[in-house]
Amino acid sequence: MRKKIVAGNWKMNLNRKAAFQLIETIDSLKFSNNVEVIIAPPSIYLESFLGKVKNFNISSQDVSANDNGAYTGEFSAAMLSSLSLKYSIVGHSERRLYHGETEEMIFNKAKQLLKSNMSPIYCCGELLEDRKSENHFKVVASQLQPLLDNLNSDELEKFIIAYEPVWAIGTGLTAKPSDAQDMHSYIRALIKEKFSSSIADQISIIYGGSCKPDNAKELFSMEDVDGGLIGGASLDADSFSAIINSF
Repeated sequence: MRKKIVAGNWKMNLNRKAAFQLIETIDSLKFSNNVEVIIAPPSIYLESFLGKVKNFNISSQDVSANDNGAYTGEFSAAMLSSLSLKYSIVGHSERRLYHGETEEMIFNKAKQLLKSNMSPIYCCGELLEDRKSENHFKVVASQLQPLLDNLNSDELEKFIIAYEPVWAIGTGLTAKPSDAQDMHSYIRALIKEKFSSSIADQISIIYGGSCKPDNAKELFSMEDVDGGLIGGASLDADSFSAIINSF
């Protein structure tokens, strides 16, 4: 049975006091036992949070594509792993847009995580013009192609795939549940075609893109939607809790 996952991406938000207040509040909440909760805070808080939380996992928002060396401001998968982190987000649309990350760079980041026995939360998703021109399936397939062409089944099983239509991130727009289901089903079919049904059925594919308490239940009811990668709503404990309990 696939894991149900709700991950909160705090992005570059919250000063130290507000961040610690929020993490303590979330850690005090009761969640369903069959949902894995993950929070990705700003990197400056990672080590402090690891020593405080009991009810969920902490993830990095990013990782370097390099082992080590003269890369000012970056941190490696080995460094994250030494903190006992299990996850890191890679390929978020904001990294692609603002930092010019290519498919090759994103895949190299994922490989670094695998080397350090960590699981990538691997983001993919189309722009609005791709959706309007009906190229959205082709775009997402191209973003996932490095995984399909270069990984074995044991490696792929470590991945969480996050489908985030770029036009729905931070805009208030949300893919219709049927649209999300269509893309998640398509992604699972790509994995099945390259690997097997059993592998495809094990991979958690989560949805990101203005997922909120008022639409989470319907989104999560879709057969191939295994949870959410939550942005703004993860900064409010009540909203985040409501989303987690929407299964």
